[in-house]
This record gives sequence, structure tokens and C-alpha cells, in this order.
Amino acid sequence: MRAVDIIIKKRQKGELTGEEIKYFVDSFTRGETPDYQVAAWAMAVLLNGMTPRETTDLTLAMAHSGEILDLSRVVDIAVDKHSSGGVGDKTTFVVLPVVAACGLPVGKMSGRGLGFSGGTLDKIESIPGYRVDLTTDEFKQQLKEIGIVLTGQSVDLAPADGKLYALRDVTGTVQSIPLIASSIMSKKIAAGAQAILLDVKVGLGAFMETLAEARTLSNLMIDIGKQAGRQVVAVLSDMNQPLGAAVGNALEVIEAVDTLHGGGPADFRVHCLHVSAQMLMLGRRASDFESGWRMAETAIASGAAFEKFRVLVGAQDGDVSYLDRPQKFPKTKFIEVVKADRFGYLERVHARIIGEAAVALGAGRARKGDLVNRAVGFLIHRKVGDYVDQGHPLFTIYADDEAKLVACRQAVQTAFGWSDQPVPALPLFYS
Repeated sequence: MRAVDIIIKKRQKGELTGEEIKYFVDSFTRGETPDYQVAAWAMAVLLNGMTPRETTDLTLAMAHSGEILDLSRVVDIAVDKHSSGGVGDKTTFVVLPVVAACGLPVGKMSGRGLGFSGGTLDKIESIPGYRVDLTTDEFKQQLKEIGIVLTGQSVDLAPADGKLYALRDVTGTVQSIPLIASSIMSKKIAAGAQAILLDVKVGLGAFMETLAEARTLSNLMIDIGKQAGRQVVAVLSDMNQPLGAAVGNALEVIEAVDTLHGGGPADFRVHCLHVSAQMLMLGRRASDFESGWRMAETAIASGAAFEKFRVLVGAQDGDVSYLDRPQKFPKTKFIEVVKADRFGYLERVHARIIGEAAVALGAGRARKGDLVNRAVGFLIHRKVGDYVDQGHPLFTIYADDEAKLVACRQAVQTAFGWSDQPVPALPLFYS
């Protein structure tokens, strides 16, 4: 087989065989197929799609490009969660410690930023010293000992996806449903969790902009999970506007810490409680959604969830003092509060525009290998449906470059759409 023939076949809308997909994935993993050929293939997949069978074959090939963890001898049941990507989505830093504090082991492999969507690893690395390169033995030992793990993909776990993930980010191929589904599920299968909660984002700031696309992605991932012997549940959540207020890296960690102390933006807090309740049901720790919600609320109110976050950070060599004193996180050279130049109701707070502006500030990557500025970003002070008086704060910019600040101020101002008439608030979840 030759990689170029597989690229041409997909370019011509052909259906790849399982053998062709396995060869392509394995040769890429071994370094025999170069980035430029994989980029061409990914663009062909984006443009021409994949059948459900192809997508399943791709998922399993990437999962089996490395070790498949067996957690059944480590814990009675391990639950994982994954978000399909959004703007201001820092739920992992609240949901994982909440669920673990309720006695449900949770082991998660996360990724870095994709396009305008921030990455969990980039955010958690705002905490000095935090290790995201645990070995598989360390993963299992930590899960057994403290019931919570948050790490990146090691060279042993789904290495093909780790390489493809970084390449998609800088080649305009992030939005492909087959590539999203196979990326998410290959990590989940490799990480060994028996039950998986998928938080599929939908809207202007998500890779799935319509409910139809989000449902297609959800159903595809659920089917892949079933074929791999995993129990999978998906929720559809809104991403037309940023989740919570903070968009950035350190800013989002600070907001998560505030939420674990019982504060935080209302929409973000409710979102975390909802996802936590679903996971507690999935992991058989709660009999129904309402009892799961109450357990999650209690974990936060008692301080158990925050303490579990501290334990996680300490176990992975992070400086826990940053959680105890968030003022230690790095500060930017410029902080500017931008105020409304009119009054009215907000009918739009365009998440994608804000996410792209955060990348332009330096919070994400324009090119593979770019350094990420942990301190820069935004606080978005208003939500769709809010009435805003002229002169009241709309958003705050945290920047280290004055020219970028000016450009991003102008960009984010266009994210806000106004109405003279009342506008209903956006739902947090869709049925």
C-alpha cells in the first residue's frame, strides 16, 4: 500500500477499507507517512466525509496504535467525560473533583487547544509544575490511590491521535465529524474507562453549529462506544456564547477554583452540577438525576470537591499554593475594562469571535508548536438576554501586547448583538 493512493481514494470520495485505514494510521504513528500527506488526507476526509464503518475503523486503529488500559483490576468502575470543544469550557476542573469526591473514580486523558477552542492541558499547565505526561503505570496507580487523574496522552496511549490532533489544529480540519468522533473515542477507549459521559457542544462557538450536526456526532460516538464494549451517554449543551465568564488559560482555572468554593458564574455552576449528576448516575453512585445533583451540591458546599482538586494537583506535582492563593497566577501587562456604548438587551454574544480573539491574544496556537500565553484572555460580563445600561462593563481584556489589545477589543465588540426588545436567555442544554 501507498499513503498517496489512500489520499487519492478519499479525495475521489471512495470508501476506505479497514486494512487501508489501519495501514495509514500505523505508518503515520511510526513516522513513515509525513505530516503533509496526513494533512492532505485529513482535508479529504473533511470535504468528503467517512461512513460510520470507516469512522469506527479509524477510531479502533488509533486506539490500538498504543496500549489499551484495563482498569477493571484497578477500580470497580471508572467514568470519563469529554467535551467536544468550546469557548470558556473549564468544566473538567470542577466536574472531575466533584465526582471523585462523591466516591466515583474518574480518569481522564485530555488534549490541547484546537482552533478557537481552548485546551484543558494548556489551562491546567497554568499551575506551575503540573505534570500532564503520566505513564500508564502512574495513571493506574494514581487512579487506585486517590480516585482522580487528569493527564495528557502518553506515548503509550492512542499515539496516532496525539499526532493527528496537533496536525488538525493548524490545517483547518478540526470541524470534521468523523475526525472529531474518532479522536474523542480513541482516547476514551485507550484510557480504559468503562463508562463515558460526552458533553457535545452546539452553537456558534462549537465545532457543531447545528443541533442536527451535534446529534449526528453524539449518535456516532455512542455507536462506536457500544462496539468497543463501553457504556456511553451524551448530553447536548449550548455554546452560542462562552460558558461562564473567563476565556483564557489561568483565568479559567481561577474561575473553576471560585466555583469549587461555591461561587462562579451561575451558568457555569449549573452546567457543572448537571454534568456531575449525569456522571454519578452513569457510574452507579446515584440512583437518579436529582440525587446525583444533591450529591454534587454537597461535595462543593462541604469543601470536599475543592480538597479533591488540591489532592489531584499535588499528586501530579503542581504547586497547590496557586489554588489556595489564586492571586499568584501570572498577571498581564494590560488590563482594560470595555464598557457598553449603548443600552439595550443582548441578543448575541458570539462565542467563536471571542474564542478567535483569545487565540489572537496568545491564549491559543496559530501554528503547530506555538507557545501559549497562560495569562491573557477575557472576562465576559454579560449574557444573552441581559439588559445592559450604557457605560456598564461588557468585557475585560487581559493582554501583554498593546497592538493585540486594540485589535481584539475591536473584534470582541462585534461579538455583541443588541436589541431594543427583551430577548430570552439561551438554554444550557438541549433535548
